[in-house]
Amino acid sequence: MDRLWAPWRLAYVTAARAPSTDCIFCDALNSADGELTILRGRHGYVILNLYPYNNGHLMVVPNRHLNALALLTSDEQNELMALTRMSEMALTEAFQPQGINVGINLGRAAGAGIENHLHIHLVPRWSGDTNFMTAIGETRVLPETLLETAAKLRPIFERLAAAKGA
Repeated sequence: MDRLWAPWRLAYVTAARAPSTDCIFCDALNSADGELTILRGRHGYVILNLYPYNNGHLMVVPNRHLNALALLTSDEQNELMALTRMSEMALTEAFQPQGINVGINLGRAAGAGIENHLHIHLVPRWSGDTNFMTAIGETRVLPETLLETAAKLRPIFERLAAAKGA
């Protein structure tokens, strides 16, 4: 039997949870603690993925619960793209990735894990990051906790937002 120790996960699995709205993104928006939320805007927010593919895996999410780009207002579209751009800049500064995957999965057939609330993924990438652990062992290795990643990214986002006037 293989074991992968992740003692930092105990705080998450034993934490008291507020009642769910059946949408993780609506729950995150309405959460008082927002420990994984990196930046809130008028129409959307940036949050760390709870189950990241790589360190720094962010999602840009509209505040409104909707499942298609066609349902966004012009203001929502503009802010989501501005937050995506800011996320690219922050990830580049914090992690110096060699690339960043940016994507939107619309519908379950397209790979959407949460298909009823639109969100944009940004996944930092490095040559060799899909090593044997992922390819053979079907296990992701993350060298930093989510809270450490959040603490690293928040000041960068705050500075970028202040410079933009957001």
